[in-house]
Order: sequence, then C-alpha cells, then structure tokens
Amino acid sequence: QVQLVESGGGLVQAGGSLRLSCRASGRIASIDAMGWYHQAPGKQRELVAGISSGGTPNYGDSAKGRFTISRNNAENTVFLQMNTVKPEDTAVYYCYGRILQLGGLSWSDYWGQGTQVTVSS
Repeated sequence: QVQLVESGGGLVQAGGSLRLSCRASGRIASIDAMGWYHQAPGKQRELVAGISSGGTPNYGDSAKGRFTISRNNAENTVFLQMNTVKPEDTAVYYCYGRILQLGGLSWSDYWGQGTQVTVSS
C-alpha cells in the first residue's frame, strides 16, 4: 500500500510563516505530480499548489506570491513554504500524489489525512 503523511501544521499569527511537509511511503514504483489542496469549513477542497516530477510548479490564486512548493524526489517528499499567511488561509491542508505502485498497471491519486493550519488575526 501507499501512504502520505503530512506534518508541520499548527497555529500561526497573521503575517507569519509555516512550512508543511508530506512524505509518501510504501510500495512505490514512481511518483508523478505532488501537491497540496486545502479545505476550509463549509467550502470545497481547492488547489493550493502542485509540482510536477520535473519540478515545475503551479499555484492556485490564493497562493501566488506568498507560498512556494518544492519537492525532494529522492525522499518522496513535497513541501509547502507558507509566508505572509492570512486568516483566510485557515483550513485543513491535504497532500496528494499521483503514484504508480510496484507491480501496478496504472497511476492513482493518493491523499494524506490532512493537517490543520490556523492563522490568527
């Protein structure tokens, strides 16, 4: 099986910074895109940032200019550096990865359990 485990969430004051990490483990043959979504109470899950296996990033509107996504392919890990955070960034942040399992025939999307980020004003 494949697992994605996030870390780094917590409480931060507006204007501060936070760094999220997510590591994929298990029967992994290869990882394509990885990234982050967030979901605030009563709202749909939406893209924060994604990154290709080659390191090309893409950002949701809320993240542009403030957040930076990166990855370490050797360690199957993706990071989200969150700077100048705002109260509206408060949400559960979910890591995802498009992964091919060992012995698998097709790629599948896997999700972490989520980590809470709370930004106080």
